[in-house]
Amino acid sequence: MSNQPTKPVQSEENAEHLSQQAQEELNDQMLRRREELEKLREMDVNPYPYSFEVTHTGKQIIENFKDDEKAAVAIAGRIMSIRKMGKASFFHVQDASGRIQVYIKKDEVGETAYQVFKLLDIGDIVGVKGFSFRTKTGEVSVHAEACELLSKSLRPMPIAKQKEVDGKTVTYDAFSDKELRYRQRYVDLIVNPEVKTVFLKRTKMINSIRNFLNERGYLEVETPILQPIYGGASARPFVTHHNTLDMPLYLRIANELYLKRLIVGGFDGVYEFAKDFRNEGMDRFHNPEFTQIELYVAYKDYAWMMNLVEEMLSKTAEAVNGSTVVEFAGHKIDLKPPFKRMTITDSIKEYTGKDIDGKSEAELRQIAKELGIEIEANLGSSKIIDEIFGEYVEPKLIDPTFIMDYPVEMSPLAKKHREKPGFVERFELIAAGKEICNSFSELNDPLDQRARLEEQASLRARGDDEAMAVDEDFLRALEYGMPPCAGLGIGIDRLAMILTGQESIRDVLFFPQMKPE
Repeated sequence: MSNQPTKPVQSEENAEHLSQQAQEELNDQMLRRREELEKLREMDVNPYPYSFEVTHTGKQIIENFKDDEKAAVAIAGRIMSIRKMGKASFFHVQDASGRIQVYIKKDEVGETAYQVFKLLDIGDIVGVKGFSFRTKTGEVSVHAEACELLSKSLRPMPIAKQKEVDGKTVTYDAFSDKELRYRQRYVDLIVNPEVKTVFLKRTKMINSIRNFLNERGYLEVETPILQPIYGGASARPFVTHHNTLDMPLYLRIANELYLKRLIVGGFDGVYEFAKDFRNEGMDRFHNPEFTQIELYVAYKDYAWMMNLVEEMLSKTAEAVNGSTVVEFAGHKIDLKPPFKRMTITDSIKEYTGKDIDGKSEAELRQIAKELGIEIEANLGSSKIIDEIFGEYVEPKLIDPTFIMDYPVEMSPLAKKHREKPGFVERFELIAAGKEICNSFSELNDPLDQRARLEEQASLRARGDDEAMAVDEDFLRALEYGMPPCAGLGIGIDRLAMILTGQESIRDVLFFPQMKPE
């Protein structure tokens, strides 16, 4: 086994670290691995060398294998199973593409190298040079001519064990505890290969959306995450402090107002994949840090945007899964256009029997009371309608449905409806019982926008800490003139849930927010 020599010297820092670990009562396996580490160093083996030249992945070797040739290969990955025998052994190496078997023989790699191999464990990362061949059982494998330790694992891997029981494969000791999987995603990715598939699909989804928008000439941009005034949505922000400027700053809750500034500045179409932050509750559909894409296109309206959303999401589903039909929570959901369309008032009337059209705040409170919904005293009409819709309508909308034409109180950044007084031109796309998209014909009347934001300020004064703030610079930008514009926001995490069949947002985030251990 080739390796770079190192002196078996234990630094004071390492000794102190080991002492701290010992105080945590290391189990027998962890202690044994540390003993093996010291033995390797005593053999002048560096357990953490700097690099290894890889020529193939395991998948490439298997897919390109030919029985009539011995192809020279060099692979690297983590040992996931190992059968140590006398003078010859087998082990499986897992790389980013999957697993492949390795055959190692003492007579070919040498006495010293084979002694080093005997000190290896499941979880160790190795590099193997040799040639491809097929075993007597028909498995394409790598015949090792050299094997090098690349990283010694000091913790045992929670490897599941499988047995055949009555003709069925039974799995024991699977790494399945949800909290452990989220906290130790690195382990989850190693021992549950299907988890990688979810995140590969998520990347395909984002790339498909990006390509769709780029092909139409829209510009991907970046806007500030730290903002002096938060806006663009109704949400509670995270606040921090800038020492040099001696002022509070907010993690953005949305990037809408900055993207609109760019439309004012003369861009005809801009979009951004944004990390946004909302200081709100956590559940299977909400994480305080989340990803969304916002798109703004000049000279368009919300009706045009509905058609674009249908086309984009159907193509994205095809790119990710090869079909517009996805399975989610026991439902088959078809993202093939056209999607169902209905107004929010009609949807509430259909699912509750209550007509909210033209109702005052007091009347809406009475309707909510009759429906058994408790409404806080500081919430206005828009929040009451939102509560009714969220309780009685949204969970029932499984197939993709555009909910359109919201009361003006619910949408302070949307343009008034051209035909329905008291309403705005807005839609939300609901699928699998949750909002996926939000879109407006964007409000570009600066006087109307000021009045709406000042109304939001009055709601804040009443105690609604999710109401929007008045952004004077944004209003100034509108006063210079913003063309007619359609805007769109898509929750990337929720869309990923639907396209990958995951019922919790935590399963489509590498590192979801967790309480400290």
